Amino acid sequence: MGLLTSSSEAPPKATREEMRDAKLPLAYRDSCANLLIPLNRCRVDTYYLPWKCEDERHSYEKCQYVEFKKRVARMDELREAKGGARSN
Repeated sequence: MGLLTSSSEAPPKATREEMRDAKLPLAYRDSCANLLIPLNRCRVDTYYLPWKCEDERHSYEKCQYVEFKKRVARMDELREAKGGARSN
C-alpha cells in the first residue's frame, strides 16, 4: 500500500459492514478505519513483525495526525467565535 500524498488520493471510507467484518473496536471506527483494516490484516499475516507493515502503519498514523490537526483547528475556531482564549 502506497503512502498518501493528498486527500484526493485517499481510498474510499470503510463502510460499517467492512468495519464490523474486520472486528474493529468501536473506538477505532473513525475516518481512518479504511487504513486500519489492511494494517491489522498485515499485522496478523506477518505475526506482528514491526518492519513488515511499515507503509500501512505510516499511512494510518499520518491519517490519525491529520484528523487530530483538523480537530485542533476546529476547537480553535470555536474558541475564537466564543471570544475565549486558550488556557495553556
